[in-house]
Amino acid sequence: MLANARLLLAALWAGSVWTVSYLAAPSAFAVLDSTQAGNVVGIMLTRSAWLAIALAVLLGLLVARATDLDARRKRWLYGVIGGMLACSLIVYLGLQPTMAAIRAAAGPAGVRASPQWGTFAALHGVSQGLYLVETILGALLVVKAR
Repeated sequence: MLANARLLLAALWAGSVWTVSYLAAPSAFAVLDSTQAGNVVGIMLTRSAWLAIALAVLLGLLVARATDLDARRKRWLYGVIGGMLACSLIVYLGLQPTMAAIRAAAGPAGVRASPQWGTFAALHGVSQGLYLVETILGALLVVKAR
């Protein structure tokens, strides 16, 4: 039963990361202007970060209580869970606030017209890289959670 719960939570976490990163965010930018899309995606990323925190705690507890996992596998799962959580928190606590401040300072002209565009683009690239790492870790977590 715990193995099934681990798999379900891992699938929920990985699926939410994949959905926001590869479906919802690109779709928002495809149909909304960049300011509106940025606001919508920012809200989704915030909710995704809170979901990541909750799922990391729950998965950590399930791994700790698992009697079907040896110590080596538990350490490995803790590492994947920690890696995914770290990716999410770096984006949420580190990159998102800085990017939001750059967007706000840019005003109605938009961030692309801002002298901070290069910094914003670099932070966005780092954010995308972290989400790519998180999606790969999510796939590993789903495969190995059970």
